[in-house]
Amino acid sequence: MVTAARGAQYGRAEFRPLWDGLAARAPHHYEGHWQALQYWCAKWFGSDRLMMRFARQAVRKAPQGSPLAGVYLHALNELTDRPAASPLPATHAAKNRLERIAASFDEVDPDDERLPVLRHLLAHYMLKSRMYGPALKQFRLIGPWCGAEPWREDGDPVTAFETARGTAVRLSRAPPPRRSTPTG
Repeated sequence: MVTAARGAQYGRAEFRPLWDGLAARAPHHYEGHWQALQYWCAKWFGSDRLMMRFARQAVRKAPQGSPLAGVYLHALNELTDRPAASPLPATHAAKNRLERIAASFDEVDPDDERLPVLRHLLAHYMLKSRMYGPALKQFRLIGPWCGAEPWREDGDPVTAFETARGTAVRLSRAPPPRRSTPTG
């Protein structure tokens, strides 16, 4: 019903009991939070302020090891994917939130199908927030796969990914990873 509330044009007073019911039954349900985030965004029945408040709350309530904190990254995408894009939050608190999300992702089951896309979004927004070292860590965890959303926007995902990863390497001033030498 949370998903259908948008199509049925539920007002906030009608939506709130649906959300409260979902949150009572499954407080860390990722897809339910994503659908509610869509409801609260400006293109549907909310605003940037309401959407970001909801997304920050999801990060606060997300248990370690849950991908739920990644809902915040989708909220950032909503801010930046519009013609008149809002600026990204660049406060100390926003950067701490990205670090908290990264720490939570470190404990998500590596086989969780949502994790690769979420890591791409995290690397993208860390880079935009000038968090070059933490972004580089995410790029290293991602590996060579570059098909996720933030890199597809300009039509050449490989170049966009390699440019972003190269920027993280260069501006983090991190030494290259050590290559192990064969012993024998």
